Amino acid sequence: MNRATSPDESLTADESYTETSAAGLTYPWGKSVPASGETIRIAGGTSWARIPMPGSLGHINSWILDDHDGVAPVDTGMLLDICANEWKALFKGALKDKPITRVICTHLHPDHIGLAGWLCNRGAKLWMTRGEFLTARMLTADAREELPEEVPILRRAAGWTEEEIDAERPKGWGRFTKVVHPLPIGYNRIQEGDLLDMGAHKWRVVIGSGHSPEHACLWNEQEGVLVSGDQVLPRISSNVSTNPTEPEADPLGEWLFSIDKLLGVLPADLLVCPAHGEPFKGLHTRLIALRDEHHGRLDRVQAALAEPKRAVDCFGLLFNRQIGPDQRELATGEAVAHLRFLERNGRAKREDRNGVHWYHAA
Repeated sequence: MNRATSPDESLTADESYTETSAAGLTYPWGKSVPASGETIRIAGGTSWARIPMPGSLGHINSWILDDHDGVAPVDTGMLLDICANEWKALFKGALKDKPITRVICTHLHPDHIGLAGWLCNRGAKLWMTRGEFLTARMLTADAREELPEEVPILRRAAGWTEEEIDAERPKGWGRFTKVVHPLPIGYNRIQEGDLLDMGAHKWRVVIGSGHSPEHACLWNEQEGVLVSGDQVLPRISSNVSTNPTEPEADPLGEWLFSIDKLLGVLPADLLVCPAHGEPFKGLHTRLIALRDEHHGRLDRVQAALAEPKRAVDCFGLLFNRQIGPDQRELATGEAVAHLRFLERNGRAKREDRNGVHWYHAA
């Protein structure tokens, strides 16, 4: 299969590379991914670039959308040399002589907005939802050496030991700013139902929530393409966590509501362009699997609450691997999100015992 070296070059999926997973998803491009400095044309108006990143994910996909007088990348990678160097390779290769007209970010996480400000310095405007942009600006503005005392209080409530709490204090508050280039002061707001006019192609904004406050997906109805960001991933489930900025929120409730919304709004046969992994078909199959997976976890946790438990006591019920120090914060946020959902829906009760939250079945 040939690779497209420019967003103008059309490339359709070669059926000989089609792979269908045990989960019922079809990957039209199989294991083929864009090489450094190159893109793969996957549909009219849409090309695929892959930005390498450190860590277990290893990459983020940037979807390069044709625009009136250039191209609009969706999601950017972090403020790291490994990510910036790939963009430099793209500007010498597939995107040579292609002006960046606008930078669209699905949501605020650093792998999605880390280089947005840097790309906007090429003369482009930033396009995001209000909830994502303002939260990102808040987080980039609130960097400090000392950890806010609310954070240890929440960790203690979840069941962390004092040794575990003290071990995290030297990290301070504001790691977000280290991997996110300063964002522009202003931005162009996108919101539910907006139709983005990009010349020959129109992209409808569909909003989800739970993984982040106001996550934007982009739907090209004419081409049957969905840029899904982290709202729908083919092989992993996005982290859905409570966090210190909204400690009493119900993100899992928002996530499950969004899944039902997407099932009702979007056709089943779209080509899904996720932030991580490969383009796939089987949107409804994947959404139902994500929904069922969380409901299964909720049932397991509720059954275990016959004996009172803290958030840290639920790790073994929620995750299929041992949780080490580097994963403890995310695991805690996800465990609390599941317990909070059960509490909000009358399936569990919370008891505060000297600053530690114990949950038991209602």
